[in-house]
Amino acid sequence: HQAAVLAQLRHAGDAAQVDRGNPYFAHLRLREGGRERDLCLGRTTCIERGIRIVDWRDAPISKIFYSYRQGDEYDEEIAGRERIGVVSARRTVRIQAGDLQRVQAPEGDFTPDPEHPGAWHCTQRVAPRLGGGEGISLRAFDIGQGSTRRLGTYDQERSMRADKRLPEITSLIDPEQFELITHGGPGFLVIRGAAGSGKTTVALHRVAYLAFSDPRIDSPETMVVVFSRALRNFVDHVLPSLGLSNVQVVGFSDWALAQRKRHFAQLPTAQREDTPALIQRIKLHPFLAIALEEYIEAHPGSARVGQAIDDWATILRESQLLKDVAQRVAPGSFTEAEIDRFVDWHVVNLDAVYDELMGNESAGAELDPEDDGLLLRAWQLRIGPLRGTNKSPLRLRHLVVDEVQDFAPIEIQILLGCMDSDAAITLAGDTQQHVIAQSGFTSWAEFFRLVGIAGTEIETLRVAYRSSRQIVEFSTGLLGELQEEENLPEAPREGPPVELFRFSDRGECVGFLAEALHQLTESEPLASVAILTPSRAVSAAYYEGLERSDISRLRWVQDHDFSFSAGVEVAEIEQVKGLEFDYVVLVDVEAALYPDTAQSRRLLHVGATRAIHQLWLTSLATPSPMVEGLWQG
Repeated sequence: HQAAVLAQLRHAGDAAQVDRGNPYFAHLRLREGGRERDLCLGRTTCIERGIRIVDWRDAPISKIFYSYRQGDEYDEEIAGRERIGVVSARRTVRIQAGDLQRVQAPEGDFTPDPEHPGAWHCTQRVAPRLGGGEGISLRAFDIGQGSTRRLGTYDQERSMRADKRLPEITSLIDPEQFELITHGGPGFLVIRGAAGSGKTTVALHRVAYLAFSDPRIDSPETMVVVFSRALRNFVDHVLPSLGLSNVQVVGFSDWALAQRKRHFAQLPTAQREDTPALIQRIKLHPFLAIALEEYIEAHPGSARVGQAIDDWATILRESQLLKDVAQRVAPGSFTEAEIDRFVDWHVVNLDAVYDELMGNESAGAELDPEDDGLLLRAWQLRIGPLRGTNKSPLRLRHLVVDEVQDFAPIEIQILLGCMDSDAAITLAGDTQQHVIAQSGFTSWAEFFRLVGIAGTEIETLRVAYRSSRQIVEFSTGLLGELQEEENLPEAPREGPPVELFRFSDRGECVGFLAEALHQLTESEPLASVAILTPSRAVSAAYYEGLERSDISRLRWVQDHDFSFSAGVEVAEIEQVKGLEFDYVVLVDVEAALYPDTAQSRRLLHVGATRAIHQLWLTSLATPSPMVEGLWQG
């Protein structure tokens, strides 16, 4: 059937508005009342000359593909008629340049036999086992051991992608994901799930699904907001393959800076790069946003830019107001001495801001990145909606926020203040990956209350597709009492045990890794490897050591500038949120660098769950207690 459809498409006229090089990704054969018919799922609809390709976003028929398996009976209403039948065949296919490259079905995984044209070779007869198992979570090697261990477990029968950004996987969506993608229009959809469970994929496919019914959604009035530039670069290239060409993908900090410069053009444009941690933590904490709101409500004033600037500057220096609000809404979060230091800092720095406003260009005034959100919120509270480039209110039809647990509530409030009354909003996150302590996130319920959407329900994805079962079990064990769900996430794939190697010094560790990486580069040239560290100084040490070892395609990522290509990248764990790599090595996993705290547990969990195929850990001293607790021999 596949060959016949492809042959027809090659000779079809202009009416077949499909990509003939890759016209569809799935095939269904449905049996109803003794008759069978074939349907294909693609990215546009074409029904003529015996060709039946249906857009996957056409929910009535695509639901059968996503919600049923081969051999299942179905009973669905399609185009106003009840359809009862059996899925007699359900296959996913890969077509490149008009040639059928692969067919996946319950009977096996079929690829063309290069030695016998027209013949097919079955490369996999047994489907991967889903979840569970009693395997060892961690295999440990003491100093002097483990020299024979090697990176590289990838199934050579399958092709490894050269492009390491988020793949387009419409054909692989499961029934639970499809249910969320087709969730009704206006209102909130909150998705949580373990690392690698498809939260981002579901959120982006939901935009594509809604845009199928309302083409206006594929416009700059739809915005996908991510936490970092790395994550933005990871996801934005997949949108065109979903039929979305005009949707914005932005990092919140970049978007907020651009908006602040446009709305407050008179303020200094320079941003401070060395803001003390205490200043950052207070500015992002929910109590300061509450203080701003209460101050503006209690002090009527004109709806002018100057008044909004004064509101912002005043609350940063109102010591007693800040102490009172902090004690009421966040008791114990900050001492009075810390708030006094916060105020003293701004007494000095805001003088420079006002000097520059008065015309002193040599004042050297700078704003903290966290000031952007405070100023934009002051605008909304004092003046009204943020404005677009044409001075009319800035309004969004659809909003997606990924990794929402690491946004401060004030940042979400700003975004929600830009929404149309009938907008659709998708929030995706995982509190188990909450590593930005400054944002003040404590729980979903409290977060919803702070941003004004109390009572919102949460949908949970329970299958971790990215990593092998061994990695999922190990990374979940790292969380300890922080684990949200009583049961482990289901994991469809098997893999090698997670391995910990101990070394007497860093030079020995670098030599071990260099040998493993050289061998991996030869055996799997398309593999991506992340060497993840606890700090910039440790990253520098490993990069310099591996560079001396002549590791090819070695990169030191210093500002989220990942290549998303084959090679070895060295970076701190904080930079890899939301990303994935074929192989991951967590280095220097020691008690001194990763003490038994909630922050360390989440950080190691994030690092471990970046691995697709294999995960290693190294230690130069006493291993972290979180790792020792999982050591089983």
